[in-house]
Amino acid sequence: MDWADARTAATLFAVDPAGTGGVSVRAPPGPVRDRWLAALRGDLPEGTTLRRLPPTIPDDRLLGGIDLALTLGAGRPVTSRGLLEETGQGVLLLAMAERMPVATIARLAAARDAGMPFGIAALDEGATRDERPSASLLDRLAFHVELEDVAHQGQDDDHRLAIAAARRRLPGVCADAGMIEALCATAAALGIDSLRAPLLALRAARAAAALAGRDNVTAEDAALAGRLVLAPRATALPAAEQEAGSDDTPEPGDSDSSDTEAADPAETAQPLADIVLEAAQAAIPPGLLQQLRSMEAVRKQARSMGLAGALHKSGKRGRPAGVCAGDPRQGLRLNLMETLRAAAPWQALRRRSAGPALIEVRRNDFRVNRVKQRSETTTIFIVDASGSAALNRLAEAKGAVELLLAECYVRRDRVAVFAFRGRGAQLLLPPTRSLVRAKRSLSGLPGGGGTPLAAGIDAGSALAEEVRRRGGTPTLVLLTDGRANVTRDGTGNRALAEQEAGVAARQLGQRGFSVLLVDTSPRPHPPTQRLAMEMRARYVALPYADAAALSRAIQAAR
Repeated sequence: MDWADARTAATLFAVDPAGTGGVSVRAPPGPVRDRWLAALRGDLPEGTTLRRLPPTIPDDRLLGGIDLALTLGAGRPVTSRGLLEETGQGVLLLAMAERMPVATIARLAAARDAGMPFGIAALDEGATRDERPSASLLDRLAFHVELEDVAHQGQDDDHRLAIAAARRRLPGVCADAGMIEALCATAAALGIDSLRAPLLALRAARAAAALAGRDNVTAEDAALAGRLVLAPRATALPAAEQEAGSDDTPEPGDSDSSDTEAADPAETAQPLADIVLEAAQAAIPPGLLQQLRSMEAVRKQARSMGLAGALHKSGKRGRPAGVCAGDPRQGLRLNLMETLRAAAPWQALRRRSAGPALIEVRRNDFRVNRVKQRSETTTIFIVDASGSAALNRLAEAKGAVELLLAECYVRRDRVAVFAFRGRGAQLLLPPTRSLVRAKRSLSGLPGGGGTPLAAGIDAGSALAEEVRRRGGTPTLVLLTDGRANVTRDGTGNRALAEQEAGVAARQLGQRGFSVLLVDTSPRPHPPTQRLAMEMRARYVALPYADAAALSRAIQAAR
């Protein structure tokens, strides 16, 4: 998807936020996503509510409910408004939608299905292609915008007046049965099994017609909807149509062919369904279907391993760790006895100011149970695959990875593998618990080439920061001989490469990660020991560390 299509999706969403459901924006934080959000805010009519919904919002704040403190003080039920009710006909901005708990997604989906008129702008910051928002959420959003490889182009136009006029025109825009059939046929041809997809495409086509000042949906509007709504959902390429047989072609000697007559334009015009299908098919990016198949395979594997519970934590789960002041509306469990003990010393004073009552409990009296829960651990291997001894280093790394993955089935930890050689670093294995994927990624890695050590440290540090930002605990394991000879830009310069590696090591040390450096030299190498000191890492010499010893050292580094 280019910038023009992404900008058009924002405009159509602004015309009909409730009807189109919303838009999912897959992009890391940066200037391109900020510019797109600014364009969306500019398109929304003045006074439209735009509320941010954090991933950890409690149910009573989302849906509203009884305010416990006010209810106890007033002696009658006192309700509070939820975020959905406060948003009204505005837009909810979902930060880190890929991390949104399943329960919150279910409540948003139920509210949308019940007819609540808010729209959703979901920000998808997934680090890997298989890390995406819930399928039930994406199914209810008309537009799926990809900005990962998109550059902003030109100056954005001001559409606010046109959008306001389109909103007034929208209720009167009609689409005939042929348009609906064409959108449904296109969805079926692209392998889309959701009934919501053609309905959302129809809403997008009506918004496009209203924006263009038309009262009826045209083929151009339907083609635009097919490109923006149906193409990103494609799971199959359309089957090629069978060509007509030779018997249908009139021979030169036939009597009907002797009279040359002008063809009827209505009979020779391209069918509407073909127009929409061609527009949608042209918008399918190369390699999208292969990505979809691999993502579905990962989802099936994750479901079979039962990983949903490990990724969605609750404040009610964990080991008891005492009592503290807190708000039970935030998903914590109220400790009634400790709450009454906290309120008891103040009852005489409160009766003087508030009148007689059995007992008066205020908000700062609430006590909730504290729990401790181990965060998910991700071990990131950064393997130096350069030089002739790379296979020996990979054999050690493979043995350690297999041992760690055997523990992951019990500890529910994850493992990732980077390899650096030649001119840069490559992510061989995104964070996973799959032993099969780990073996496959390491077995196919070739060795040899230069040593871009700084690039390897930078890549592992970036992934570790991403893991920590998502609430996990990263541990980095760097296997290298420390002899850097390739700079960050891929050129061969040993002096500059060693200098850059030292800078990258110091930056990694300042971030406070748990790091283990495994020296893969034939004997302990003093420069590699200094590198370990720069990154504040534990140092292990590979000649004295087998796979089991390496696994024990990793556990100690945690």
